[in-house]
Amino acid sequence: MKTKLWVCGILLLFALYIGMTFTQAVRFLSTGELIAQVMGVAILVIPAFCTWVLIREVLFGLRTEKMGKSLAAAGELPMDLPRMPSGRFVRAAADEDFPNHQRDVEENPESWKSWYRLALAYEACGDKTRARKSMRTAIRYWLQDTKVNG
Repeated sequence: MKTKLWVCGILLLFALYIGMTFTQAVRFLSTGELIAQVMGVAILVIPAFCTWVLIREVLFGLRTEKMGKSLAAAGELPMDLPRMPSGRFVRAAADEDFPNHQRDVEENPESWKSWYRLALAYEACGDKTRARKSMRTAIRYWLQDTKVNG
């Protein structure tokens, strides 16, 4: 819940920023001077790109949360690995568990559930780049699955 409040706060601040930059862009565009108009276009393009990135990240979070809840409700999340006092996973346990999830993906390459669990395994091993890539693959298959199954 705390994370969601932070995200809402950031989104509100970002909306305020977008409103202010849009107003400034309109001012630059209406001057009639070429350099000011180029600046006005740049002021519109950069926030538009940032908006796209933000929407993409929020959707990533919402989708992974929904998928995780679905797996939890079905009792299909992997068992929690031992953790250090800091909260990080014990690396040896994560490394030992990883091949199981890798094999699961090899046996079920189009299963979003397998890809989701592999993403968690990568995260436990400390490989955030591969975890994110695997989660994006899980999302892609999950979206396909939800379209097929309604």
